[in-house]
Amino acid sequence: MPVPVAQMWTVASYVVKQKLARRKRYPLVLMLEPLFRCNLACAGCGKIQYPAHILKKQLTPEQCFKAVDECGAPMVSIPGGEPLMHPQIKEIVEGLVARKKYVYLCTNALLLKEKIDLFTPSRYLTFSVHMDGQKEHHDFAVCREGGYDIAVEGVKEAVRRGFRVTTNTTLFDGADAKSVRAFFDEMMALGVEGMMLSPGYSYNKAPDQQHFLGKSKTRKLFNKILANRKKSWQFNQSPLFLEYLMGKRHYACTPWGMPTFNIFGWQKPCYLLADGYADTFDELMQSTAWEKYGTESGNPKCANCMVHSGYEASAVDDTFSSIKGLFATIRATMFAGNYADRAALEALEEKSVPASHLGLVQVTVSPTAVQSRQDATRV
Repeated sequence: MPVPVAQMWTVASYVVKQKLARRKRYPLVLMLEPLFRCNLACAGCGKIQYPAHILKKQLTPEQCFKAVDECGAPMVSIPGGEPLMHPQIKEIVEGLVARKKYVYLCTNALLLKEKIDLFTPSRYLTFSVHMDGQKEHHDFAVCREGGYDIAVEGVKEAVRRGFRVTTNTTLFDGADAKSVRAFFDEMMALGVEGMMLSPGYSYNKAPDQQHFLGKSKTRKLFNKILANRKKSWQFNQSPLFLEYLMGKRHYACTPWGMPTFNIFGWQKPCYLLADGYADTFDELMQSTAWEKYGTESGNPKCANCMVHSGYEASAVDDTFSSIKGLFATIRATMFAGNYADRAALEALEEKSVPASHLGLVQVTVSPTAVQSRQDATRV
């Protein structure tokens, strides 16, 4: 099972309590960004484009703990930037584990083998390794030759030491469905607990703006990838969210389900859009005009968004909103539906654009630039 029973029970109990309290809006996962610095310059990323004085900033452990306590969500995702570049990441993780929060430490794994001695295996800690597909595609997407091999070695070492490890994959327009399915086999062979998937989202600051998926293309791509699936594939996500990506379900966005706290404060309204900030979690929930966001709002910024930070909480809420939703989740989880689809199987034979021809902006990170970012962690 891709998610331990203890974690499933914690999340289920938490959501049921919210339902019994008749809370319409509640957080499920806190997106905690302790810094924006990174040792990569991916073409689809909108974080590292901030000016140098912003990239030097970072949250203190105390600020992280206060945000986690304010929010109260049972799970905490730590993206970035590259969290392993934070000089106090050990203290941050230890503090969250002590609070019995399920922590997903997101990393590109370039520093994982070097930093792994900082951490202790725990059911509350998972390394979520950013992997964008097979070797050629991953290296091109992260704009670093050899990045895939380094990440794989990091995954192997973490698995060997008994850590929970998942992968996190973002797919863009032109992704080869057959290659992605082969990638799933590769990740399962490494011994990862499960895989997470999401379509790419158009960050305003991202160098490449041409290859983010629209909704129709997202559904077509994910249906090809996830239909006729192998029983060996394990996904560390709501099965109903995966059905949503395949076009089998409709959900409204619930941006409050995965609120974001970073060096600027509580980000309105979500992880992907920055339309102002709040000083406290309560202020975020009370002052954000939630009706102005999501597909149904007509907001053009939200028109093509189907990412997990907006819609996976919607799927989890659906699980506990009705007997039908609960049964659908149990069926998909326990019986690992194959989702047989002959048309999707035939569509796999369609030729896709090679990774080297995707048109992504190839950003070269010089050794000097990487070193300067690493040095900034000491500031």
